[in-house]
This record gives sequence, structure tokens and C-alpha cells, in this order.
Amino acid sequence: MITKFGQKFTDSFTKYMPSAYVFALLLTILTAILALILTESKPIEVLEGWYNGFWNLLSFGMQIVLIIITAYCIAQSSVVKKGIDQLARVIKTPTQVYFVIIALGSLLSLISFGMVVITAILGRELALRIKGIHYPFLVACVYFSFNGWVCGLSSSIALLLNTDNNFLIESGVLSETISTSYSLGSTLNLLMIILFVVVSPVLFWILIPKSFAGKELKDLQTNTTEDDNTIKEEALSYKLPFKAMSDALNNAGWLQLSVAFLGVIYIVYHFTTNGFDLNFNIMIFIFLIVGMLLHITPMRYTIAMKRASSNISGVLFQYPFYAGIMGIMMASGLGEKISNGLISIATPESYAFISYLTGGIINFAIPSAGGEFAVIGPSIINMVQELGSNLSPTETTAMIARASMSVAYGESLSNLLQPFFLLVVFPVMGKGIKIQARDVIGYLFIPFIVLCILQTFLVTFIPL
Repeated sequence: MITKFGQKFTDSFTKYMPSAYVFALLLTILTAILALILTESKPIEVLEGWYNGFWNLLSFGMQIVLIIITAYCIAQSSVVKKGIDQLARVIKTPTQVYFVIIALGSLLSLISFGMVVITAILGRELALRIKGIHYPFLVACVYFSFNGWVCGLSSSIALLLNTDNNFLIESGVLSETISTSYSLGSTLNLLMIILFVVVSPVLFWILIPKSFAGKELKDLQTNTTEDDNTIKEEALSYKLPFKAMSDALNNAGWLQLSVAFLGVIYIVYHFTTNGFDLNFNIMIFIFLIVGMLLHITPMRYTIAMKRASSNISGVLFQYPFYAGIMGIMMASGLGEKISNGLISIATPESYAFISYLTGGIINFAIPSAGGEFAVIGPSIINMVQELGSNLSPTETTAMIARASMSVAYGESLSNLLQPFFLLVVFPVMGKGIKIQARDVIGYLFIPFIVLCILQTFLVTFIPL
């Protein structure tokens, strides 16, 4: 019954859900209209905010591109392919694949948001080897699995609160940093992790589609001959029929491994001096160096990079549109106005839920936890400080951490209905096939509703 119910939602989303790019265009127009109606901004101010914001996510967009490409290069190495082949011998049924992808993907996301690329690569490779997998549902499983990142080591809001001289301290909103023991180490956050790693796989097991006819990866592929040659074979094909210095350098393993060794030295130095600081930049660097080590020669790595770069157009041209939406929200004050409206009805009993709801709503226009918190964070914290004025400093700090993490939980969950971060998954799982956001989002609607209810209960009733 639940499966049939879920299929109805999937059919509805297939019928009405536009592509991720169209979604961004519609959201741009809606945000601009709301800014003009709800704020005192002039049309030219909204337009300027949109243009200026267009470039605010360029750095983040390039980070996403690089983490996709470097992770995919690693997956193309013979060592990783052999490992996946071994795993496929243990995982023999579609149900096992769905379970492993959600549970393992959720655990990997606790390390970093970018690990979703590894989950996507594993999901695609298993779909190539195991029959009977409903591929759009598997893509939904991969996309869902990354949502636990807000509970883990790369949780941007929790890390921001614990960063010296962050913008909240510099602006006087906070007087000191808030330890991650209040946020990531809280009982609330540990229960959220259990929700993603243990409860969610069972939920998706209930929702597995009964039929996979026409939905396997082979049924959706539009190019079945792509990359037939191995990287090693293609590298050999570029060699001249006679000995040449250029070929010797292009295939010089000593050259690439020497540079990679320097990278390994820096990675060790980074973690020795900074502790377990696993940010986007060091992750990309690690993936880059590991790829160099696995592919050995410059020519093989170049070919792997070329293959990995063939399907990232969505990231390159759609991210700026969301940055523009974020620019409208910030320039017009629309984001702050919406959050203040919600905060005005908060009480000591409901402040965490109001924060959760605010995070979920604002995320549709600013699908970046750090960017969103820059807009609504000060209002959220001021609300908590006012509500906790008669409490001890320790209790107030715990409330601020709880409200801030509630924003993060709401922001993350609403990604299930917001196709923005599908742009991270599609370059891997959508390579060479016909698939759009509308084919995936429908499978996430019931999980969204169930987790929304469970998370609302947790943020509201779990003690500090």
C-alpha cells in the first residue's frame, strides 16, 4: 500500500516537476517578485542584487566541479574497479544495494558532504553489475544518503560557531565561539545520525518499487559504447610508432609519482598541524593526489580527467543562477524579513521548531547552509538570547547550538524537494543516460514527510 502511495507521488512529480534549470529560472522570478512585494527594495536594487550575487558561488561551484572530477578519476582506476567487482560478488540483490547505498552513504556523508560522489560512483557501478535495480530509485537513494552531512565533521554551521573571529563574533552577535560538543556532540545530533544510518534504510526498503521494467540502467542508456577501451589501452593508442622523448615524458610514472609524493607530504603536514580539519579544499587535494598515485602516468591521468569532465555542464551554468537568487535575498533583505516573521512567534517551547522551519523554507532560495546562515543566523541567535535571558550562560549556549543545528537539519531535509544538489549526483549517475530531476524527486516525497515528522519531534522534545 505504501509503495503504491509512493508511486502516485512519483507519477505526479514526473508530470509536474520541471528540470533543475527550469526550477532555478522559476525560483529566480518568484524570489524577485516577493522581494518587490515584501520589501521596500526598488526594481533596480533587486536587479543589482541578482547580478552581484551571480558571482558569489563561483568558488563553491569550482570546488563542486573539482570534487566530482577528482573522485570520478579515482573510481576509474583499476584498483578501485577491482574492489567494486569484489563488493558486487557479496552484494547480489537490488534490495541489498539500496540498503548498502543509504547506510554506507550516510556514514560517508558524516565525513564530508563531498563523499556523496563516492556513493554515486559505487551506486552506478553496482547498477552495471547487478540485475533488477530500479535505477531512478537508486539515484534517489544516493541523493538521500548525503543529507546526513549536517550531522558530521563538515557541518558548516557547527564549524562556523566554533571558528575563532567568525562573522557572528565580529558583528557582536556572539561573544565567543561555541564548542562542537554543544552541536555535533549533543544527544539531539546523535539521534539524528541514528535516524539517517539506521531508520532511513528501513524506510526506503518499504518504498522499493515493485517493478523495475524499463528502469534498469541498461534501459536508460543512450550511449552504450562510451569508454569501451580501458584507460591503459587508450594511453597506449596515443604512442607514436617510433621512440620519442614526448612519449617517454607523457608516460613517465616517476614524474607523476614524484609530484604526488610531495602532495602526500603536505597532506600529512596539514593534519598534523590542523588536526582533523577536513574541509572542501583539502578533500579535493587528497582526491587529486590519490588519483595521481592510482593512475601512475600523466597520460593515463589526463585521460581519466577527460572522461570524468564530460558531464558537468549542469554544475557550471546552473550554480550562478542560485547564487543570483541568494543575491536577491541578501540585497533586498527578503531572507531576513521572512526569518524575522517566523521568529516573532517563537516561544521557549517552539524556538527550535521555528528555527527548523526557517531553515527549510529559506533553503529553497539559498541552497547553501553557510550562505543561508549568513542571512538568517543573526536573527535566530538574537531570538534565542532574548528567550534565554533568565537562564544560565551554559543553558543559553546550548539553546543557541540547538537552534543553529535545527536550521541545518531543516535546510538539509528540504534538499529532498529542491533539485539543486542533484547537480552533484547527476554528473556521475546520469552519465550517458536519459534522466531528469522529475524522475527522482518523487521517490523522496514520502521520506521527506516521514523525516520531517520525526525531526520535528526530536528538535522539539529532546532535552538540552
